[in-house]
Amino acid sequence: VTHWHSPKFHAYFPTANSYPAIVADMLSGAIACIGFTWIASPACTELEVVMLDWLGKMLDLPAEFLACSGGKGGGVIQGTASESTLVALLGAKAKKLQEVKAQHPEWDEHTIIGKLVGYASAQAHSSVERAGLLGGVKLRSVPADEDNRLRGAALEKAIEQDLADGLIPFYAVVTLGTTNSCAFDRLDECGPVANKHKVWVHVDAAYAGSAFICPEYRHHMKGMETADSFNFNPHKWMLVNFDCSAMWLKDPSWVVNAFNVDPLYLKHDMQGSAPDYRHWQIPLGRRFRALKLWFVLRLYGVENLQAHIRRHCGFAKQFGELCVQDERFELAAEINMGLACFRLKGSNERNEALLKRINGRGHIHLVPAKIRDVYFLR
Repeated sequence: VTHWHSPKFHAYFPTANSYPAIVADMLSGAIACIGFTWIASPACTELEVVMLDWLGKMLDLPAEFLACSGGKGGGVIQGTASESTLVALLGAKAKKLQEVKAQHPEWDEHTIIGKLVGYASAQAHSSVERAGLLGGVKLRSVPADEDNRLRGAALEKAIEQDLADGLIPFYAVVTLGTTNSCAFDRLDECGPVANKHKVWVHVDAAYAGSAFICPEYRHHMKGMETADSFNFNPHKWMLVNFDCSAMWLKDPSWVVNAFNVDPLYLKHDMQGSAPDYRHWQIPLGRRFRALKLWFVLRLYGVENLQAHIRRHCGFAKQFGELCVQDERFELAAEINMGLACFRLKGSNERNEALLKRINGRGHIHLVPAKIRDVYFLR
């Protein structure tokens, strides 16, 4: 077993775990409901609605993402961030299809889909590219700036070029906390550009989103009011074990309509008064995952979760200071959140050899990354 909770595990991103999350998972397994509709287990649906509102308020998300705002918005627990990226893409695709059909009734669906194009930073996670493949649409990789962030001007240039080529921009993924170096795309620049061109904005904050429960990290969320969907993984860093990926939608009706298949055996009398989460996700069945959030939030409370995040960010800063003090090493990127990107001064081969030696001993586990042909350890 690769023990993801060993203090010697430094690969990928952390995966969270805690006593209340384990207890809640056991209870979820024991209740064993398959909560695809409200009537299939009312508590499964209703607790999820409330938990996503609690969590949204902890992050200070704009009110239109929350069910309690009385608007269209609301949250749902997906399995992973990759699922959220795909669900948002399919919602954006359904929305754009309807818009274009209204303007060009003579075009068939196949013609429109062939023209659709989405955007993400060259630093975005591989799951964004995969969502494009699964959704059957073109996705363009937009170059990031020297600090590895997607900027508004670069996005605008890509969109305008595609419009000139007769393509139809429909979707943009803005990453807050990239996998390679935990860089933050400029949502405050990209959001208004996408809004101007009627492009759906999906914010992927899989790892770093947990830190937004701390007010001092919320400046990275500037421009969130321009987004259509937002996602982060409590199962990465917020003491909730896998799988629990929180997603909010300003207008879930586009996703619901894209996935809506309504056989008689799934209909019930309360339809419309509570969300049927089967329409918000790719699978039909779902576990009672809101229990994990409820147990963790009730047992630890916001302040203890904030302290947990701050402690980890402190460790990364401390490690960075040690790197800078040792003349053999250098930092490969600015230290953001709990991630330190470092390397031996010198060639890529030297760093590859170091990683092989570290991982070869089986004592510490690390993974590398590469940005602009510079190989480093993260």
